[in-house]
Amino acid sequence: MQHKVIDIKDVVIRFAGDSGDGMQLTGTLFADTSALYGNEISTFPDYPAEIRAPHGTISGVSGFQVHIGSEGVNTPGDFCDVLVAMNPAALKANVKWAKPTATIIIDTDTFDEQGLKKAGFATEDPISELHIEDRNIICAQITSLTKESLKDSGLDAKSIVRSKNMFTLGMCFFMFNRPLEYINAYLEKKFAKKPHLIEPNKKVLFDGYNYASNIHAIANTYEVAPAKQEKGIYRNINGNQATAWGLIAAAEKSGLQLFCGSYPITPATAILEELAIHKNLNVKTMQAEDEIAGICTAIGAAYAGDFAVTSTSGPGLSLKSEALGLAMITELPLVVIDVQRSGPSTGIPTKTEQTDLNQALYGRNGECPVCIVAAHSPSNCFDAAFNAGKLALEHMMPVILMSEGFIANGSEPWKIPSMSDYPAIKPPFIEECEGGFKPFERDPETFVRKWAVPGKKGLNHRVGGLEKNPAGVISSDPENHAMMVAARAEKIARVAESIPEQKVIGAAEGDVLVVGWGGTFGHLYTAVNELSAEGHKVSLAHFDYINPLPKNTAEIFAKFKKIIVCELNSGHFADYLRAKLPQFSYLQYNKVQGQPFIVKEVVDAIKEIL
Repeated sequence: MQHKVIDIKDVVIRFAGDSGDGMQLTGTLFADTSALYGNEISTFPDYPAEIRAPHGTISGVSGFQVHIGSEGVNTPGDFCDVLVAMNPAALKANVKWAKPTATIIIDTDTFDEQGLKKAGFATEDPISELHIEDRNIICAQITSLTKESLKDSGLDAKSIVRSKNMFTLGMCFFMFNRPLEYINAYLEKKFAKKPHLIEPNKKVLFDGYNYASNIHAIANTYEVAPAKQEKGIYRNINGNQATAWGLIAAAEKSGLQLFCGSYPITPATAILEELAIHKNLNVKTMQAEDEIAGICTAIGAAYAGDFAVTSTSGPGLSLKSEALGLAMITELPLVVIDVQRSGPSTGIPTKTEQTDLNQALYGRNGECPVCIVAAHSPSNCFDAAFNAGKLALEHMMPVILMSEGFIANGSEPWKIPSMSDYPAIKPPFIEECEGGFKPFERDPETFVRKWAVPGKKGLNHRVGGLEKNPAGVISSDPENHAMMVAARAEKIARVAESIPEQKVIGAAEGDVLVVGWGGTFGHLYTAVNELSAEGHKVSLAHFDYINPLPKNTAEIFAKFKKIIVCELNSGHFADYLRAKLPQFSYLQYNKVQGQPFIVKEVVDAIKEIL
């Protein structure tokens, strides 16, 4: 059979198996190699919420989807061209994401009576039971082949079986003509302190590659050309890592030390972990005993003159709400990162949603508005974190940075920026004062108060949650309270003068304006592009700034016949827009399933209103 190399524009691969099968690592290595090769990429890790679900069951399936292309990759892909299923449960749970033309690679060693029973199959023929006979099914004895590959390696039986993900990775590298050099270098670095593991992993990787090249089931291989990108140095980055680096950049530009006081919580923990690595960059981290202690230590650091941050997810934001009110009334700079996850209470902590927006907007007692910024992609988390820090430090207020599990764990190529392209951050410090310091006396243009660091002669003042007058004297005077409430709200409103005007992707006017925020950007952008290519007059306004809204928002909305707000909740942003800009009518498309949008779903929803 003659072998062909077929050029394709893009491909979506989904790796799935038990939590212990190494699918997250396999997908990450394939994505990283493709990024180094020059492809555009977008990834979607999808792993179970249970700490260790029963082996071989549907609830224990872990997946990793990667979309690579030569151009226009904005989502991890709706459905996959290749599905790797390491056991029956992985096949059953993920076959719905496989295209009708998909290639499905299965490890037949796991498709025994016990494995089929655990996965809930009623027959001994899962292919017929799932009605996928028409797919290109590659049946490989991956576990047995791995054992044969490493029988003389000296590794114990458990370690040998755990290496089957590398055999599978080798097969996929052959299918898509990926170079092995990066993985070999990765293995040498990863096992530098355990050198006896380097050669076995290299061998099983190569044997998987070689096996794929010799079986007739993979007659053709595929080539995805490098993307034509703007010149620069690129790296693959996920949202949590980009968030941490954006905070570090903001600290550098402000000349301040960065302090992060946080408590571990899925899916935000990696931000604290990443910051803890960089003590050499004037970063201080503290793993607090709980969520309340995390934000309270950060407030203390802000009072002492540090750039203070705390990271959390929805349940932690609930616990931080009282202290967030303290940061607001004391008017101290603080960034609170909320990496949203699915459901109330513990919910489904490894799944993604946008269901914390109402809490971020309104979840505090008293009149307590805070500034809210949202990141829209993994790499954009860097800019979003930098901008949140700039607003907090220059406007003397807490800022909530909204992220979500999909972009926090997902990754994409990121052009490493030059810090000379980023603006300076100038906190309103006061060094001395004549005539008595008034801590809540404001700049007439921005309504921002001065930041007096403790220890400065003549700048001593009270802090705390009790209401005060502009001179910092505790006051329960009704008129003063009303004035201070209005002043704090006005300070938030005037932030609109410091943020960019809202941009429209597509025509400035038309039939439908699609409105979104946060991590739905890639799916909405792709949907709008598809509809525009079909001749529909559809544009996109994707909001990075939630409170306050960009000052030209109403001007944009007025130029479209219909507005549809698409979000992964029951309508938080739509309701907020109705309250802020009631002169417009808002249609909605909502999804609350713990999963990102599917582009086709969005396209169909928009077509219904055209």
